Amino acid sequence: MALAVDVVVMAAGKGTRMKSRTPKVLHRLGGQALAAHVIGCAAQLGARRAVVITGHGAEQVEAALAPLATPALALDFVRQEPQLGTG
Repeated sequence: MALAVDVVVMAAGKGTRMKSRTPKVLHRLGGQALAAHVIGCAAQLGARRAVVITGHGAEQVEAALAPLATPALALDFVRQEPQLGTG
């Protein structure tokens, strides 16, 4: 019997050292946002749900990631308020 897998994705960081207004998790690598790579890994693991913790640029991050939800992988968003710093 396979275990049910849920994933928590910490995507609230400001990315201050990146010197960019773009939220850190939306910077692109290999044609897709960094966070999209993580969501893709969750899907490959067979996760049934990914809870994405957002903070800096939450609206932008949530809008970019919401379309990645599938019937097999639900995406839920939780906002970290106030932002407390390093995970």
